[in-house]
Amino acid sequence: MVQQLDKELKTETVIEVSSPPILAQSNNSNSLGFGFGITVVIVAAIILVGMINACVQICDPNKILIISGRKYKRQDGQELGYKVIYGGRAFRIPILEQVETMDLTTLPIPIEVTNAYAKGGTPLNIQAIANVKISGDWSLVGNAIERFLGRDRGEISRVARETLEGNLRGVVATLTPEQLNEDRLEFAARIANDVSGDLAKLGLQLDTLKIQSVSDEVDYLNSIGRRQIATIVRDAEIAESNAVAEAEQIEADCDRQAEVAETETRTAVQEKENELRRIKAEVEKEARVEEERTTAAAKEAKARAQQELQAVRAQLEKARLEVDEILPAQAKQKADELQAKGNAAKLAEDTKASAEVNEMLAQIWQDTGVDASELFLVQQMDMILKQAAKVPHRLHLGEVTVIDNGDGKALASLSNAYPEMIRQFLQQSEETLGITLSGKKTEVAEPSQMEEEEV
Repeated sequence: MVQQLDKELKTETVIEVSSPPILAQSNNSNSLGFGFGITVVIVAAIILVGMINACVQICDPNKILIISGRKYKRQDGQELGYKVIYGGRAFRIPILEQVETMDLTTLPIPIEVTNAYAKGGTPLNIQAIANVKISGDWSLVGNAIERFLGRDRGEISRVARETLEGNLRGVVATLTPEQLNEDRLEFAARIANDVSGDLAKLGLQLDTLKIQSVSDEVDYLNSIGRRQIATIVRDAEIAESNAVAEAEQIEADCDRQAEVAETETRTAVQEKENELRRIKAEVEKEARVEEERTTAAAKEAKARAQQELQAVRAQLEKARLEVDEILPAQAKQKADELQAKGNAAKLAEDTKASAEVNEMLAQIWQDTGVDASELFLVQQMDMILKQAAKVPHRLHLGEVTVIDNGDGKALASLSNAYPEMIRQFLQQSEETLGITLSGKKTEVAEPSQMEEEEV
């Protein structure tokens, strides 16, 4: 590449140098000098660009640059005859250093293995697809540089495929056909684990590995499938038979339970009907008892009410009698008692005054002798008799009912009431005055006459 750039620069230089004579032939001497200067500048710029292009190397993201030509120290301190650049740009010294590239893109590698004997000796045909690339790890990329630098990608793919096929046969030998066919992910993982070490030694990296098909020419897998299918069909038939038997058993159980439930329901309904009839009879009995009790209570209440009514009527009659007769009689009796007490008080005062007068008279009598008392008694006899005649009139009587015992003395006793009153008054006067009035011959006037004279 550097040699090609040098050739291009030389060619461009020759072309540019050959042009000034043409310009010089067509222009004057001044134009010849100016054109020569421009040509020199252009040639210098082209040379500078070519040198920069030769010194500065640009690395794509999916490639690596390998700069060789002198000793380089790696990250771990190891000295190598090359330096690896991962993307970006790098500066190289022309002539002293050489730059080459390696592609890091994925290599799809189809894998087809025939007659790979599985565990048990069954030959199998396996088809898979693997994605391999040159490792970008700085500790492994040296292996790829040493083995594949300057070689085409087809050769890298061939080496990787042969390595994968060898590891695949080794893994198949440890697994049974059933395991290979049933768990392909585990099969691919085991291949990847086994082949990773071998590819790392080559500086390669396995991205993915997918098993596309597993087959055999002795019809072993088909036999396994038929056996499994037969087993599945048998299990399905057994399961179906069991399901039918179970369904029939469940149906019989359901029918039996339905009959039992129906019998229990009829029994429960009959019990509830009996209970309902019993409760209805009890309610009717209680209703009759309550009705009879209510009727008796109504009669009793009516009788009690009539008794209370009679009692109220009796109380009303009693109250009416009290208002009409007893209370007026009691009021009159009270008034009479008060009047009698008033009269008695007046009489007591009069008696007291008379007693004082009598005491004075008695003193006078004692001083004057017996003749004086008799003389005074004669002078006061008219007044004493008048007072005695007033005593019967102080008693106010209404209607008097006389009940005779059959001896005829009741009326005579009533007739002697007034003279008896006068006699008692005179007797009290004798006891009070200490003199004898019954022996004196004095004419006594009739009560009516005394009243007229008093009036």
